[in-house]
Amino acid sequence: MKLRKKSRYSVEVSTSSMNDIMFFLMLFFLIMSTLLNPSIVNLTLPNAKNVEKKYKKEITISVTKDLKYYVNNTEIGFGNLESVLAAELKKTQDATVVLRVDNVLTVQDLVNILQIGNKLKVKMILATKGTDG
Repeated sequence: MKLRKKSRYSVEVSTSSMNDIMFFLMLFFLIMSTLLNPSIVNLTLPNAKNVEKKYKKEITISVTKDLKYYVNNTEIGFGNLESVLAAELKKTQDATVVLRVDNVLTVQDLVNILQIGNKLKVKMILATKGTDG
């Protein structure tokens, strides 16, 4: 009687695809690390959602780069801004003031308007241009 030799099975784990996976992970982390710029100044910035919100009652203050002030498209001088804004606020209760300020003006020019709004206790928002156009 001839006994057959039992064939031995060896258990193997194929690791050939592991190289591809490790390469893609390394590539992903390299790309992500280049997106993070280490030379950025660490600041705590305010959060904002890119949602356009129109207010039913709004008063628009526009300031050009030549420091010409407009309240609802009517040109006025800076000295008259507080009185004209107070008169507009009396006409429209619970109004929101939308500031449209040219981007070349200094922060002090914006602060001067914000101080008037703070004195009159009115909500003010700064109009910005979206990044998509």
